[in-house]
Amino acid sequence: MTERARHLDAADPLGHFRERFAVPEGVIYLDGNSLGCLPKATPARLEQVVREEWGKDLIRSWNSASWIDLPQRVGAKIAPLVGAQPHEVIACDSVSVNLFKLISAALAMRPGRTVVLSEPGNFPTDLYMIEGLEQQGLAKRRLAPRDELAGALDDDVALLLLTHAHYKTGELFDMIALTRAAHDAGALVLWDLSHSGGALPVDLAACEADLAVGCGYKYLNGGPGAPAYAFVAERHQAALRQPLSGWMGHAKPFAFSDDYSPAPGVDRMLCGTPPILGLAALEVGVDLIAEIGIAPLHAKSQHLSEFFRQCLAESGVELELVSPADPARRGSQLSFRHPQAFAICQALIARGVIGDFRDPDILRFGFAPAYLRFADMAEAVRNLAEVMQTGEWQRAEFGERGAVT
Repeated sequence: MTERARHLDAADPLGHFRERFAVPEGVIYLDGNSLGCLPKATPARLEQVVREEWGKDLIRSWNSASWIDLPQRVGAKIAPLVGAQPHEVIACDSVSVNLFKLISAALAMRPGRTVVLSEPGNFPTDLYMIEGLEQQGLAKRRLAPRDELAGALDDDVALLLLTHAHYKTGELFDMIALTRAAHDAGALVLWDLSHSGGALPVDLAACEADLAVGCGYKYLNGGPGAPAYAFVAERHQAALRQPLSGWMGHAKPFAFSDDYSPAPGVDRMLCGTPPILGLAALEVGVDLIAEIGIAPLHAKSQHLSEFFRQCLAESGVELELVSPADPARRGSQLSFRHPQAFAICQALIARGVIGDFRDPDILRFGFAPAYLRFADMAEAVRNLAEVMQTGEWQRAEFGERGAVT
């Protein structure tokens, strides 16, 4: 395994990009699908914002440093990564808040329809946001297994809300087919790109998507709690009315009018004052991913995950794969089921192999190809094999859970 990994790394056209990230010595980081590594350029950019733009220019930087344009500027840079036009994407708020805004807007755009359709086991915040609107009497939640979604689309469905790459298994939806099915039923579609944006080819224009949200701190390496982004297809922008009518979403926020008038285009998705430090950090990560390119990142991701599987097979460790075996049908991750997945994950972390656990029994490894090596795959599997073969995971401390699992 080690010798093959060495040859693969030597031939890797993306190998040099690892030097652009702060990857801690002695750590194999397989959790970039939860929090991406720190780009080395980010601290200097944040220091510039803090010391110069904030520290010296103070409030003048809203104009002199173009702080006021950061949501649009970062959104326009994200747009080509997800197959959108620059004026269709804006960086703002969190995925959860953007979901609430867009679900509400979609319901208003389909009067007489109240059902939001999703699948059981979707990422919790997606389901919780539907439930919150249901409690307000504004929506009805309907869940259907993924192979029954098309049949669950009827005249009551206003919105189909799905996550492109499932957070636990990485299984992908066919965005084109499901979007077409929803449109045929008269419904809108909202895609959650949190586990695919910045890692997988996404073409919102080609699938005629209506709405989308995505995460800034996973594959875009924007830092913990980085701003998210929202997509509204140009054809819907004039009709869209989102419920969080904060002053930054006003057509003329500095006119200080008593009455709300939505900004033109996707700018109406804004609510409160933009988080400048978060957006500045996110812009660094987005620029770096855009420089590398989604197609080569995706190709390397598939090679990394398949090499991981080969190494695992050769190691003799048997784990139940719950991700699709075909790399074309999964996101940039591999997930396995084991009744002691949490303890196994903690034992690996103690060895410097950082993956993650998803309740109740999923051991998940994410592949962020911008900074991972094939040697990391071989070494991670070697450690996993030792943990399993020696029963190291049975140590008491590896069963203790913190607030974040």
